[in-house]
Amino acid sequence: MRAAFEKAPPEVQEILGKPIRELGLKLEGSPLERFVQQLYRELERKGLKKFRPACYLTDEWGCPSGEPIIGIPFYLADPKLARLEKEMNDLEDSRQIMMYLRHEAGHAINYAYALHKTPEWKHLFGPYRKPYRDAYRPIPFSRSFVRHMEGWYAQKHPDEDFAETFAVWLTPGSRWRQKYKGWPALEKLRYVDRTFRKLGSLDPVRPRGRTDITVEEMDTTVGDFYEAVLSEQPSPGDLPLDTDLQDIFNAGRRRKKGVRPAADLLRENHKSLVDKLTYWSGVPRSLIKKLVESIETRVGEMDLRVNIKQERECLTELTVYATALAMNYVTRGKFVQT
Repeated sequence: MRAAFEKAPPEVQEILGKPIRELGLKLEGSPLERFVQQLYRELERKGLKKFRPACYLTDEWGCPSGEPIIGIPFYLADPKLARLEKEMNDLEDSRQIMMYLRHEAGHAINYAYALHKTPEWKHLFGPYRKPYRDAYRPIPFSRSFVRHMEGWYAQKHPDEDFAETFAVWLTPGSRWRQKYKGWPALEKLRYVDRTFRKLGSLDPVRPRGRTDITVEEMDTTVGDFYEAVLSEQPSPGDLPLDTDLQDIFNAGRRRKKGVRPAADLLRENHKSLVDKLTYWSGVPRSLIKKLVESIETRVGEMDLRVNIKQERECLTELTVYATALAMNYVTRGKFVQT
C-alpha cells in the first residue's frame, strides 16, 4: 500500500484489502438516502409528477450515456469509506452532493423525455452528438451559460449545458429570473421552465435506465481502487515557488510568540482553496488539488511561519497568487513558465 494510506485510521485500513462488492453497501438506509429523497421533493415542488430517476451506487457520479438513471459514488454510502475518500481526495459536503444530484437529474430528465432530439433543444444548446472532450477551454464569465458547478462546467458540452441549466432551475431559492436577467443564458432557463410546465404530468418516453457497473459488481479492492485514483491524478510538475512563498509567509523563525506554521493555516483552508480556485479558474479540480498540495508541502518543508494577526491577509495573498498560477495554466498550459 502507498504511504498515503497511512493517514487513514485503523478501522479504515482494515477494509483496504476487501473487494468493494463484499462490503454490503446499499443506498437504502445509508447517509445518502436523505439526499435522494430531497431531490425527489424538489422535483415534486417543480411540478414534475412522473419523473423520479432511480439512483444506484457505482464508482463515480454520472448517468450512463443516454440512460435516465443516476450513479452515485459508493464511498458516500459508508462513513468509513467517506473518511478514506476525504484523506485520499476531497469529500463532497452536503451542498455539493445536492449540486451533483441536481446536475445528474438534468441529464436523466433530458434522456427520459428525449429532449436532446428536438429542434428547440438543439437550437439553444447545440448538437448533442458534438465530440465530448475532457480538456476544454472555457470562456470565463461568459453570460451565455449558467453558473452552477465549478470550472464553468456548462461550457464543456451541450449536454452539460442543459444539465447545469436544469440544476439552476431546480435549486430552491436560486432566483434564476433575477440572477440571470439580461443574460443570454436566461433564454435557456425559460426553455426549461416552459418545457417542464408542459411535461410535468406526462410519463417519460424512457422511464427506466440501464445501470453502468454497480457496487455489487465491483471486484476491485478498496485499496486497489484508490491506488488507481492516485495514479491517474495529474502532476503540476516542478514548481519553483520558494521565493514567492517566502514573500507571502515572511514571519521570522526566531519569533516564538504570535506565529505558527503556515502549513497549518493552509491545511485548515485546503478544501475551500481547492473549491474556489477550481470554480473561478476552470482548471481541472484534480490539477488544482495537486497545486494546492504542492504549495502546502513546500511551505511545510521550508518551515515557513505566519503571524497570527496577519493570517487573513496572508491567506488572501496566497489565494490571489494561486489564482494567477491557475490562469497562467489556462492561457499557457503551465502554471509557471521556465
